[in-house]
Order: sequence, then C-alpha cells, then structure tokens
Amino acid sequence: MDLEQKAIERIRLASDLSLKHYGKPLVCTYSGGKDSDVMLELFRRSGIPFEAHNSHTTADAPQTVRHIRKVFKSLEEKGIKCEIEMPKYKGEHITMWKLIPLKLMPPTIISRYCCAVLKETGCPNRYIATGVRWAESQKRQSRSEFEKLGSSIKTKEFFSTVMLMNDNDAKRRMTEHCMQQKKMVVNPIIDWKNSDIWEFVNSEHIETCELYKCGYDRVGCIGCPIAGSKRYKEFADFPKYKQSYIRAFERMLDVRKEKGLETQWETGEDVFRWWMNDDNLDGQMELSDFIEY
Repeated sequence: MDLEQKAIERIRLASDLSLKHYGKPLVCTYSGGKDSDVMLELFRRSGIPFEAHNSHTTADAPQTVRHIRKVFKSLEEKGIKCEIEMPKYKGEHITMWKLIPLKLMPPTIISRYCCAVLKETGCPNRYIATGVRWAESQKRQSRSEFEKLGSSIKTKEFFSTVMLMNDNDAKRRMTEHCMQQKKMVVNPIIDWKNSDIWEFVNSEHIETCELYKCGYDRVGCIGCPIAGSKRYKEFADFPKYKQSYIRAFERMLDVRKEKGLETQWETGEDVFRWWMNDDNLDGQMELSDFIEY
C-alpha cells in the first residue's frame, strides 16, 4: 500500500471511530504549513465528513495568517466547518507577548509552555488529525499513528483488532474502552519524509504558504526556539516580532523584580541575546534559575 492510500485508510478509520463514539466528524488540525496542506488534500480524497481547526498562536507570520484565512474561506464555501480559535489562559484571552511575563521565563526547547497554551488546548474531547511526522525530529519517532491524549495505542495491534474483529459487540467495547471521550489523535502522514511531502505538493499542484518561496523550510511561530539559527533570518524579515519579544522580556523582568526574584539581566535586550544563544553576553542565567508560578 502506497503512502497516500495508507494515510487515507488511517483517516477513514479515525473518521468511523469519531462518528461512532463522539458523534462528531473528525477534525483536521491546520497550521498553515505544507504538512497541513497535504493533510487537507488527503482528507478531501478520503471522502469523509470533516471539520478544520486552527489554533491562532498570535506569533505566526502575516503570510501564514493570510494563507490560513484563504484556505478556510475556500473550505467554508464548500460547506466545511472551519474554526480559527483564539488562545486563552486561565479563562482570559492571551497572546505570546502577555504569556511570557506570566510564565516569568522565555519559551525554550526544554520548556515549550507556549505550545501547551497557544496550540494544544483546542478541540477538547474530539478526535483530531495532526501532521506529525517521524522525519521531523528524533523525539517524534516515538509517536504512533493512533494516540490517546497522554498515551499511545500500539498501532499494529489496534489495526488488526479494529479491522479484523467480526464481533460487533467486542469491537464496540474495545473502542469505547480506548477512547472514553478523551481527545484522540490520528497522525495520517506520520511515515512521510520531507521529500514525500514536497513530491505530493508539486505533483498535485497544492498551493502552499508564500513563505516557502522566500527561503523558508518551515512555517510556524516567528522566533520558535526549535528553529535554531534560522531565527536570525526570521527576525531580519520580521523586525516587529523581535521588538515584541524584547518588550515582553522587559515586562517579564519587571514582574520578576516585583516578586522579589533574582535576575542578572538588566534589559529585555539582554534576555533576547541569551535567548538567541549569544555566548558573549556576560552574566547569563541557566534555565534552572527560573521559577514558574
């Protein structure tokens, strides 16, 4: 079975379980990146009913936001329900720039609180599909095709049980036990490589975010620590985002001082340079120096 057909089979299976046990269509989560665009095309080809959902991070590039809105407008014209969810934290609307002072520390690879708050809280008690792929990182190689929030399902056993079990009663008990109305996740393109993604995009003439034509190989939050040194290009292209981070770091330092917490930094610029891994800055702090409240 080729990659496309395998992905569609995963989508169809997740759709069946979503309709039966949640009573709602499968949700295609959409970030505006190339993987998301491939996912949408696979969803269309699967023939299932579905919804599309985007978690607005408040730190995406303008081009990404425009692409998301354009794609969602096209989907809505076809009768597909779409939602752009604005983030909340402790019941209040939040942005990346307000979140940093509340967390009293910059977001880092080790402490990605921004993802937890701005991206991962949407679609509670729903069955969702994501564009997670093993090729993206070593950490993601431990992910599974089918997952339950907080734990993963052994895919081979899951497929053989669901697809081959003839006793409807037993099948119903098994799936209900697995799901229990918690968030469930299917990762249809988990085994696709980067080359597979671009080959599909090009062969099927899929429109992607214009940032890919500007030298970007990823579309996500501007300044995401996962991007490493590529952040220098991001901040050169989007200087207003750099200033927004610096102002957020300044407010973070103010709050730390108000709380009587030690800091060796004087300005938001100091924090920004540390955050960008400038080894020449005197008086740097370790991540262990931070306390989250």
